[in-house]
Amino acid sequence: MKSKVANGASIERKGRSWTAVLAQYRQPSPARSMVEIAATAFPFVALWALAAVAVVHGYWWGLLLTIPAAGFLVRLFILQHDCGHGTLFARRSINDWIGRVIGVFTLTPYDYWRRTHAVHHATAGNLDKRGIGDVNTLTVREYRALLWWGRARYRLYRHPLVMFGLGPAWLFICQYRLPFGLMRAGVQPWTSTIATNLGVALPVASLMWLVGVGPFLLVQVPITLMAATAGVWLFYVQHQFEGTHWSEGDDWNFQHAALHGSSHYDLPFPLRWLTGNIGIHHVHHLSAKVPFYRLPEVLRDHPDLRDMGRITFLQSLSCVKLVLWDESTKRLVSFRQARATG
Repeated sequence: MKSKVANGASIERKGRSWTAVLAQYRQPSPARSMVEIAATAFPFVALWALAAVAVVHGYWWGLLLTIPAAGFLVRLFILQHDCGHGTLFARRSINDWIGRVIGVFTLTPYDYWRRTHAVHHATAGNLDKRGIGDVNTLTVREYRALLWWGRARYRLYRHPLVMFGLGPAWLFICQYRLPFGLMRAGVQPWTSTIATNLGVALPVASLMWLVGVGPFLLVQVPITLMAATAGVWLFYVQHQFEGTHWSEGDDWNFQHAALHGSSHYDLPFPLRWLTGNIGIHHVHHLSAKVPFYRLPEVLRDHPDLRDMGRITFLQSLSCVKLVLWDESTKRLVSFRQARATG
């Protein structure tokens, strides 16, 4: 315990120097980035094709291949995510066009998503700037001020079956078809969503013609739903965990919010690889320009960061019940805990 406290104090003393410390990890390797793209895209396409061929010929066991395919689709999204931060390649145009192409596979309009995600990074942990690119989180006071139907709606939104079932499906299949939240933010969000929709329509129509509508849906739907659920889960536990930090007004500080409002989701190596080290999320928020494949280097060279906000997979399961921010105790609580203190 004393060691953890000492490490935490050491990290806090570095303060603003983290910007300089992490700057040395921001340089991408074009060769490494290309290898990461190939090691993700080719297995995904191969698994999808094998699953489709198996189903077309009546081998239903082929649907088991949709499970690893969904994992590689999650990793494709992480590559798109890094493109959005301009970290896979030095030239922004290369990042952008690769991100747009990947967006066709992930059903995510790249330029639209990049803008909302930038808002998330600029406001994460700020109670005064919630609502764009984050999981909607009410304070206990705000929840108590709602009428019964408002509370019921928030409870429904926060129910695990909605948050990790219907919600991800709605987000990737329906919501990303239009620039919700940026409807009046100019032409770019509309161009991004419409272009992505058209980009998705062509391969979908071609594959339906090639393998048939039934086999296509039997393969693509479970891949999309599993990947969407995994993606939303990852995003959820990166900020909705016991010990997270929220503040408001002048109390909000970017580096403090990054260190204490983002988790270190310490996953087993296979899952860490499939999720592109995105679990090292506190470091990512400290410096979003660090390529995902260099994040482990940061933990290796700065071991005092390993225990900051660290949660394991088993520990993360209990995060589902944390649904309200308690202003008095400065922590996330469950509905039951909020009711007990009311």
